[in-house]
Amino acid sequence: MTKDYDKVALDEGRILPLMEEFYTIQGEGYYSGHAAYFIRLGGCDVGCHWCDVKESWDAELHPLTDVHNIVARAKAEANLAVITGGEPLMYNLDYITSELKKAGLQTNIETSGAYELSGDFDWICLSPKKNKLPTQSVYDAADELKVVIYNKHDFIFAEEQAARVNDNALLLLQVEWSKRAEMNPLIVEYVKKNPQWKISVQTHKYLDIP
Repeated sequence: MTKDYDKVALDEGRILPLMEEFYTIQGEGYYSGHAAYFIRLGGCDVGCHWCDVKESWDAELHPLTDVHNIVARAKAEANLAVITGGEPLMYNLDYITSELKKAGLQTNIETSGAYELSGDFDWICLSPKKNKLPTQSVYDAADELKVVIYNKHDFIFAEEQAARVNDNALLLLQVEWSKRAEMNPLIVEYVKKNPQWKISVQTHKYLDIP
């Protein structure tokens, strides 16, 4: 009976596999520098080889947690919540975003876009991956396209993705951290030649904070 109840609650998004939650400074993208409460959900089948949170991939390792408890802790700390993963759109996010908004929090998401969009978000950061491309619903709704640059081919991938997002999406390039010495000079030159793009810097890593 408990398992049946859990499945219903999970399908409805009233419980979610919570890997971690923490209050910190957003280090990437348009909201870089803002204080934010991060809600990291477990579960991802996109599987980027350079992912720095591979422990998030297996959802079964992370406890199913009541959304009301998550929201209460976020409300106590912040006025901006960021739902991330893993891949958060593997789950129905309608309920948690509704509860976060009732609590007065701005609600953002960071996603690969590999699943259909659910939830009511104030800001959608789309960071697409080659091995599982975004759904059209996320392309259409993205406020920000953030492409990770690991090698030279990723510039081609970035332009392919820019052609698919809506016309109002911000275009950002962000180096994969281990490749920064090699790729940062190329990113700088690329943005100088293609000023529709901007550079996203992982400031939290330079500040040595989560």
